[in-house]
Amino acid sequence: MTIKDCFNLGYIAKLHGFKGEVSLFLDVTDPSNYKELKTVYIEVALNQLVPFSIQNLKLMNNGFAVVQFNGIDSDIKAREILRKNVFLPLKSLPELGEKEFYDHEIIGFHALDLTEGDIGIVQQVIDLAANPLIQIDWNGKEVLIPIFEGLVQRVDRDAKQLYLNVPSGLLDLYK
Repeated sequence: MTIKDCFNLGYIAKLHGFKGEVSLFLDVTDPSNYKELKTVYIEVALNQLVPFSIQNLKLMNNGFAVVQFNGIDSDIKAREILRKNVFLPLKSLPELGEKEFYDHEIIGFHALDLTEGDIGIVQQVIDLAANPLIQIDWNGKEVLIPIFEGLVQRVDRDAKQLYLNVPSGLLDLYK
């Protein structure tokens, strides 16, 4: 399994007790989608993924899960995976509709507004709990567009284009 075949699920944030349990930060929109995980891939060294099977996983209310991995039964062993990124295969993601996207998949897409046309290249999705944003490079300028119901009109995965209905006047702030 290689990183290009995976998406970043989160990272091992800290130890949870002394019996090898760790707190896994789930950097996803809906952590409850991952309550039945059986195996994850941890980046133990640069671009080197190793599968870890899960013995027990308990979701918390704050975007974290307490995880006990098979074979990690002490805080000494658990320290070896602290602050390591955790991945899952892309093929494990369910397909989305034409107005939905996974944050990682639209990086590099052309953003097209219904009235302005091409407004640049998506750089990243800033997943703030109160107000998630799409960051776009528009002719060398950073443009931040809040994500709200009705913003995304269509995701064209083949053409790598994201069609948006940006609120009137927002893009004028960046001109």
